[in-house]
Amino acid sequence: MTPPRLAPDAPLFVVFNPGSGRGDAQRTRAAIEAGCREAGRPLTLLTLDGAHPLPATVERAVQGALEAGGIAVAAGGDGTINAVAQQAVARGCAFGVLPQGTFNYFSRAHGLPAPVDEALALLLAGQPRAVQVGEVNGRVFLVNASLGLYARLLEERETFKARYGRSRSVAMGAALLTMLKGFRLWDLQVVDDGRPRRLRTPTLFVGNNPLQFEQVGVPEAESVEGGELGAIALRPLGRLAMLGLLAQAAMGRLGEAEEVESFSFRRLEVAPARGPAQRRVRVATDGEVQWMQMPLRFEVSKRPLWLVKPAAVERERAA
Repeated sequence: MTPPRLAPDAPLFVVFNPGSGRGDAQRTRAAIEAGCREAGRPLTLLTLDGAHPLPATVERAVQGALEAGGIAVAAGGDGTINAVAQQAVARGCAFGVLPQGTFNYFSRAHGLPAPVDEALALLLAGQPRAVQVGEVNGRVFLVNASLGLYARLLEERETFKARYGRSRSVAMGAALLTMLKGFRLWDLQVVDDGRPRRLRTPTLFVGNNPLQFEQVGVPEAESVEGGELGAIALRPLGRLAMLGLLAQAAMGRLGEAEEVESFSFRRLEVAPARGPAQRRVRVATDGEVQWMQMPLRFEVSKRPLWLVKPAAVERERAA
């Protein structure tokens, strides 16, 4: 695999989401502009708003980066990062991140700090390096993809964030209330790297982020670092048991629970065990929920994401 070639003073084309995270958008903008000016690097700052929707803005950033030997940069949360990464992977474009989200799992897994001036300094000193991404039905995900309860949890969490603000405590409170409402069970036929079996579960979670697995105490973190994806499926259980699992996950002990099944793979096909083989379901990818047609095909992408970062940066480890 040949990395994209950067110009000596590679320009930055930054897709900036001022609504991400809890920071001061004006301060973030000023820090990006000042850092590029001091480094002598050309900057095109593309701000997302009502007049500049995400798809068209991302297209402009990636096309500009390809034509100028530059870097398409996402300055925002997981949704913004995923949107830019979709096109960067598809077109082989150099990709950078200035994390502005609540959890920032992708950037933390690659050792990229949250303060914008520190992240920008690493970006300006880096080179494109191939990193693994996952795909579900051809859609790229950097952190995770899921169906069932976890996808519903993410969807309802956005409603809470719009009302109460973006914070980890709001996210945890939303998760708790979603679980208390109850949940359906999914009867699934899965083919795991050629091995068929049945799963009956309220949720199927597929991850591409070792830090996220480490934080909840599931051993698939090592497999993800070794070039696979990890999956978590919960066995049928009641609401009180589900709340107990939430507590175990918060303590980093989810892998010890009998109600949890986890495994790793390079390719996984998921279809209904009963009823029509083809049906539309809600699937969450990096926090964004969309409809997809079953069967769902999760796999390690054959195409890398060319993330710009210094070689010596190491990822964060869960405490």
